[in-house]
Amino acid sequence: MRRDNLTWVSEFVLMGLSSDKQIQTGLFVLFGATYLVTIMGNGLIILLIQLDSRLHLPMYFFLYHLSFVDICYTSSGVPQMLAHFLLEKKTISFALCGTQHFFALALGGTEFLLLAAMAYDRYVAVCDPLRYMAVMSPRLCVTLAGVSWLVGVANAAAETAVTMRLPTCGHNVLNHVACETLALVRLACVDITLNQVVIVASSIVVLLAPCCLVSLSYAHIVAAILKIRSTQGRRKAFGTCASHLTVVSMSYGMALFTHMEPLSVASAEQDKVVVLFYAVVTPMLNPLIYSLRNKDVKAALQWVVGK
Repeated sequence: MRRDNLTWVSEFVLMGLSSDKQIQTGLFVLFGATYLVTIMGNGLIILLIQLDSRLHLPMYFFLYHLSFVDICYTSSGVPQMLAHFLLEKKTISFALCGTQHFFALALGGTEFLLLAAMAYDRYVAVCDPLRYMAVMSPRLCVTLAGVSWLVGVANAAAETAVTMRLPTCGHNVLNHVACETLALVRLACVDITLNQVVIVASSIVVLLAPCCLVSLSYAHIVAAILKIRSTQGRRKAFGTCASHLTVVSMSYGMALFTHMEPLSVASAEQDKVVVLFYAVVTPMLNPLIYSLRNKDVKAALQWVVGK
C-alpha cells in the first residue's frame, strides 16, 4: 500500500462491553463499587505498612510496592471505562490512548516482576531462615524493586512505540474497553510482523522469565518443606507462602493461558476478559488475600484501629 494512503487517526472509538443502557448502568455500579474497594483495600495495606514498624520487613516492602502498582494500574483504565458507561460518545484521543497503553503495560509488567522478587523472598525465608535478614538486605530489596520498575517501564516504552506507530487507514473503532495492544494491532493496515515479534519478546521478558523464576523458587520451597518432620512445622512454613502463592497462581495462570496465545487465535472478547481480570478483579483481590491470610497484617490492623 502506498504511504500516501496510510493515515493515522486523531481519536479512537471504544465499543466497550455492551450497547444496552440498562446493562451499562449495572456495569457502572458493579465496577464502580469494585474500584472503590480496590483503592481502599490497597490504600489500607500501604497505610498499615507505613504505620506499623513490625511490618518493616522485606516481604512487606514488596507488598507495599505491589499495592501501589495495583492502585495505579486500576486507575489507568477503570475511571475512563466508568465514564464511558454513562456517555453516548465513547471516544479517546490518540495521545490519551497511547498514554493509557503505556501505563497499563508498565504497571502490569512491573507487577509480574515484583511477584518474582517476592517469590525469591519467600525462598530465602523458608530455605535459609537464619540468614534471611542478612540476605534480604535493604539494598537488595531496593535493587529488586528498582529492576522490576525499570524493566516494566522499558518494556512498555518499546511496545508502545511500535504499536502506536501503526497506521490504521482511517479505521478508529476499537472492539475493546481500553487501548490494549492486540486491539490496536488489529486495526493496522500494514505488515505487523515487527509487532508480533515485540509482543512475543515482551511476553518472555515480563511473563515467561519471571514465571520460571517463581516456579524454581517454589520448587526449592516445596523440597525444603517436605524435609520438615513435624506437621506443625510444615504448616507454619507453608503458611508463610500461602498468600503469595495464591496471588501468583491467579495472576500467572491466566496470563500464561492468554498472552502466549498466537495473535491470529486470540479473540476480541477474550482480550476484554483478560483486561477486566487484571484491571478490576486482581487489584481488588490482592489486599483481601494478603489481609485475610496474614496474621501480621491482621495484627497491624487491630493495632491501628486500637490506637
